[in-house]
Amino acid sequence: MSVTRRLLMAVVGLLSLLVYLAAAYVGYMLLLPVWDSRPSPLMATLVIIGTAIALGVLNYWAATAQLKRSLDAVELSRARVPEAYRRLDTLVAQMDVETPTLLLAELPVPNAFAIGGGAGAIVVDRQLFRLLSVSEFEALLAHELAHLETRDALVQTVAYSLVQTLIGLVGLVVFPIVVLTGGIARSLALLRGDPSSWSRSWLGRAQRYALQVVAGLGFAVTLLILGYSRRRELAADDRAIEITENPLGLARALAKIEQASKPDPGLLRQLYVHNEADSELSRLLSTHPPMDERIQRLQERAQHGSSAKVSKSSGSRR
Repeated sequence: MSVTRRLLMAVVGLLSLLVYLAAAYVGYMLLLPVWDSRPSPLMATLVIIGTAIALGVLNYWAATAQLKRSLDAVELSRARVPEAYRRLDTLVAQMDVETPTLLLAELPVPNAFAIGGGAGAIVVDRQLFRLLSVSEFEALLAHELAHLETRDALVQTVAYSLVQTLIGLVGLVVFPIVVLTGGIARSLALLRGDPSSWSRSWLGRAQRYALQVVAGLGFAVTLLILGYSRRRELAADDRAIEITENPLGLARALAKIEQASKPDPGLLRQLYVHNEADSELSRLLSTHPPMDERIQRLQERAQHGSSAKVSKSSGSRR
């Protein structure tokens, strides 16, 4: 490397170092009065949490309204499906929830889901009336009512809003430090005449680790929220069979929905490639537990229930 080029890099490095230090000083002077007038930690925490919850609720209602518009669903009247509403009324009477509206939609795959809060609504695909028996449909309604009963969608949306706010605050604190350390590391590398060495310096490594921590925090919290969502699905299954006492009905409903949602590859079945690593990752990133696991779990609950009844009956005869 020529002396001229090395000198030029040193000058550029020195100037950039001065710029970063000046920016750090200006930022410090601007933040100083804000820090001096800061509220108490308790007040700041309450404001942050209150704002996050309010934004979460607003986001939930806006998303729910947008979903209803996009579904192009029609309300099912009691006169049209009296038996469905009779079963629905029976379930509602046993649960802490208002009677929801049944909405009929043309979904890409057979499905049912609950939306809204309070009375809310249950959206059902038209195909479900053909696929499911009355008892299976009742078990599926009980599952969706369980979601409305505990306001699962609202709770998850608010929790996600709180998490986003937390990560945003961490990022707000870390970002200036990351920019400053990275800039100083690059400036010092230019002063040394080796621009590529900045990433190997302790400042460069500190910047990389800080970014990894923020990214890892966001990913970890996302996994926690998705895990909570999967647990709520299992809890809704449990609540449904508690009310209906028909775990096999829900298991059969889920099995039929799963079967109808999968395209039949026919003779090409053996040509399909299944990647176990991708399957495991998709399970971690899914909002619902694998359908086969839910069905197996319900079947086991049915077997245990039958065994308990047999034992109780035998005991009473003795």
